[in-house]
Amino acid sequence: MKDNYSTKQTIAEIGNRLLPDTLITNDDQQVSTWEQWEQHRRPEILDLFKDNVYGRESIGRPTSLSFRTVITPGMMAGKAIRKQIEISYEGAGGKGTIRLLLFVPGDERKPVPVFLLINNRGAEHMDPERITKSPFWPAESIVDHGYAAAVFDNADVDPDHHDGFLNGVHGIFDSFNDKRPANAWGTIAAWAWGACRVMDYLETDPYIDSKKVAVVGHSRGGKAALWAGAVDERFAMVISNNSGCTGAALSRGKTGETIKQINVRFPHWFNDNYKLFNDREFELPIDQHMLLSLIAPRPLYVTSASEDEWADPVSEFLSLMHASPVYRLYGLDGFTTQQFPQADTPVFSERTGYHVRTGVHDLTDYDWSRFMDFANRQFEE
Repeated sequence: MKDNYSTKQTIAEIGNRLLPDTLITNDDQQVSTWEQWEQHRRPEILDLFKDNVYGRESIGRPTSLSFRTVITPGMMAGKAIRKQIEISYEGAGGKGTIRLLLFVPGDERKPVPVFLLINNRGAEHMDPERITKSPFWPAESIVDHGYAAAVFDNADVDPDHHDGFLNGVHGIFDSFNDKRPANAWGTIAAWAWGACRVMDYLETDPYIDSKKVAVVGHSRGGKAALWAGAVDERFAMVISNNSGCTGAALSRGKTGETIKQINVRFPHWFNDNYKLFNDREFELPIDQHMLLSLIAPRPLYVTSASEDEWADPVSEFLSLMHASPVYRLYGLDGFTTQQFPQADTPVFSERTGYHVRTGVHDLTDYDWSRFMDFANRQFEE
């Protein structure tokens, strides 16, 4: 672990990032109650992120949305029921389909909570026959713990390459008369939109407790999971794994990947306004702790990896710490630790959790085990 990730460093030594105050409104009013937060400041921050970072989506739930389900019992040696769902929609630019794969414990007689993974690593990690298994999406382990396991491929919603937003949901739903607006949605927002359409389906499934849906993502998928949780409060829990720059990590004072680097490498991920802040992080009207604050008061779990210098674990943890004031508006405790956590030692507040796993940028069995531990704490009846 690099020196700047040393557990000997105090939060005060590494935490002076000159962050914008989450609880001061655009007109300099102090927010002191959860009612003020929900009625005024939260919508204000959401708009700031839409206009300056992720973009404004061209459509919400399409009127044409439909579901087609194929059910296969007796999967996973009889332990699970498999559901393969086609979530279809159409717009002026054509038609699209999200292929959702869902495994539900076969012995449950009541609706179960579900982990929904935004898969950014390809179909090989979501084999419906379960011949090929992957720690990236350990469906068997999830089902063994009494949860449903759901996954969709982000490429079904929007392929991860820049072609001027002609493909995926942008090609279907964008209908700009002239130049594309500078605050139009990018690909991260499109993937989040896809998760919201999956949520539309999950609300109809009698096998699923739609009040206990945890949206999960790794890396770029983690950025999308956080944005999905911010824009759609139906997600009861949000889990960000190694999401780094423009995910969980603060932009101000961040090491590793910067706003400029992410905008240059992935010009399609965010809106055009975000490029105005290349090398100008301190001029942003928001920072990522404010994104995490939009999840409150719902459970939020953030993870890092000790060798993931590009994502910057310290900035991910500090961001979660600085989301605490909004949780406190709801009478919930926040992080009070004064040191960066030891590796492989999860830390918790009442509704938030964090760990830094020993190792590289990845999503592993260790991470999933901690997610399920956290869900057990939060979803217990």
